[in-house]
Amino acid sequence: MTVREILRMGDPRLRRVAEPVLDVGSAELRDLLADMRHTMVAAHGAGLAAPQIGVNLQVVIFGTGQVSPRYPHELPISPTVLINPVIEPMDAQETLGWEGCLSVPGLRGQVPRWSRVRYRGLDDLGQPLDRVVEGFHARVVQHECDHLLGILYPQRMRDFSQFGYTDILFPELATRSGDDD
Repeated sequence: MTVREILRMGDPRLRRVAEPVLDVGSAELRDLLADMRHTMVAAHGAGLAAPQIGVNLQVVIFGTGQVSPRYPHELPISPTVLINPVIEPMDAQETLGWEGCLSVPGLRGQVPRWSRVRYRGLDDLGQPLDRVVEGFHARVVQHECDHLLGILYPQRMRDFSQFGYTDILFPELATRSGDDD
């Protein structure tokens, strides 16, 4: 397992549309997933998409099963691997919520997201995954899957008066995570 470098906003590789995974059983994919988990945990992330470490594949991981130090008021999400995901809203209701991103370190913004979504894809064993989720879980999966489309959360924002540095907006988080976003 290797902690990989996380690309930052401005890197053109973050703007690409990711390619589907064709061989879910490959050793390369297993190694990638191990590196992604290790990188996400080391960075105190709530999730990570393969494009964030320069791999142009439709792979996201999220959740650690514990409360995130970067999102201490949110319920934990079970560790999830999602390959070749498809997301659909369950209705038109949106919710505004604060988001940060490991590729946009030190900043947070209010982002509108569908409140309830269904996501489908494959897990790390190639088994079908089909879930309906809401709240923080729905926000995280939408955020991570946006990376597969070359979209970073500031592109989803509608009000930039609700965008700023994490340590200014949430000084209590600066000491908890030991890192910026």
